[in-house]
Amino acid sequence: MPHAFRSLVLAASLVLPAAALAQQAPAVCPAPTAPDGDGQRDFDWEIGSWTTQLKRLKSPLSGSKTWVEYQGTTEVRPVMGGRANLVELKVEGPAGRIEGASLRLYNPQARQWSLNFASASGGVLTPAPIGAFHKGCGEFYAQDSWEGRAILVRFVISGITPNSARFEQAFSADGGKSWEVNWIAVDTRRS
Repeated sequence: MPHAFRSLVLAASLVLPAAALAQQAPAVCPAPTAPDGDGQRDFDWEIGSWTTQLKRLKSPLSGSKTWVEYQGTTEVRPVMGGRANLVELKVEGPAGRIEGASLRLYNPQARQWSLNFASASGGVLTPAPIGAFHKGCGEFYAQDSWEGRAILVRFVISGITPNSARFEQAFSADGGKSWEVNWIAVDTRRS
């Protein structure tokens, strides 16, 4: 799996049917006006077991509109006394299997999180998107590369409720002027 694409799996999970996923507009967080305060507990809502249904764009930044789908589970547990958490993703579908882990670390001085991901197939950490939550929406950015060209990566967590949330990743090859969504996921809490 290419280096930048592995970062797609950071925290993925979803439960909406594929048709509903394709019809949803890209997630956008409200513009931050000031820090929401100490964000150390921003991911506490996600601790637990989730059903994961996921869809990803098969060939990002190529003009392709072909999506592939996966289903499985995501497990999220606190580490370092709740100052970090570990996400384990296991999904599979007609296009194969994705297995990965994301260590999310909170920086109290910056009031930001880093989302550090590695896939089982790649075995290395991808450049970590860094960001924060504002008014219940998390937005994280990284610089990376895709098929030899420099890109920006945007990861948005929105629609957060006690039992569900939406995860979306997009790439920009033009310095952030335009974005192509290539990963959509919605977690649904398992009982």
